[in-house]
Amino acid sequence: MSAHGPEVVLLMGPPGAGKGTQANLLAASRDLLKLSTGDMLRAHVKGGTELGTRAKRVMDEGGLVSDDIIIAMVKAELDRLDPIRVLLDGFPRTTVQAEALDELLADYGAAIDAAIELRVDDQELVRRLLGRARQEGRSDDNEATIRRRMAVYREQTEPLLDYYRRQGKVHDVDGVGTTEDVFERIEAALEGALAW
Repeated sequence: MSAHGPEVVLLMGPPGAGKGTQANLLAASRDLLKLSTGDMLRAHVKGGTELGTRAKRVMDEGGLVSDDIIIAMVKAELDRLDPIRVLLDGFPRTTVQAEALDELLADYGAAIDAAIELRVDDQELVRRLLGRARQEGRSDDNEATIRRRMAVYREQTEPLLDYYRRQGKVHDVDGVGTTEDVFERIEAALEGALAW
C-alpha cells in the first residue's frame, strides 16, 4: 500500500494477546513505521547516543527510564518521517505519556487516529502464556506470575483506555482466532476509524 497522509495507530493488549505478531503485519500492510519503546531503547543504548547513555545509566541502576527520555526518543523517530505514519507498540503506557505524545504529534500536524485494543479473556491468555513458557523453558512463568502480570497491565492500562475512549479513539478487537482472522478484524476496525 502506498503512503497516504499522516496515520498514527496505537496497538494495545495484555501480555499474550498477540500484539507483536499483529504489529508486524499491520506495519507492513499499512506502510507504517513500528515504534516500540523496547526497540528504541535498545537501539539508542547500542548506538551510544546521548539519550541511550542517559537511559543506560538509569537501567543499570534498576530504575525506570523517565518519560522525558522516552518522549525524546519518539521525537527523534518522528523527525525522520514525512508524513508521520507510525504504529505505536507498548507506548504510551500512562496518561502522562499519552498527553505528552498528543502535544508532540500536534507539533507535526498529526494525532492518534485509532487505539486498537486486542481483547482476549483471562483463561485464554493464561493458556497461551503457559504454552509459551513451556516452549521457551521459562519455569518462572507460572499461572500465579502470569495472572499478576495481567492484573498489573489492567491497572496501568485502564486509565489510558479511558483517556482514549473519551476521545472516541478506542476500537475493541476480538483477539481470539487465527492470526489472519484477528488481522482482518483489526483492518476492518481501522477502515471504519480512518474512513479511507
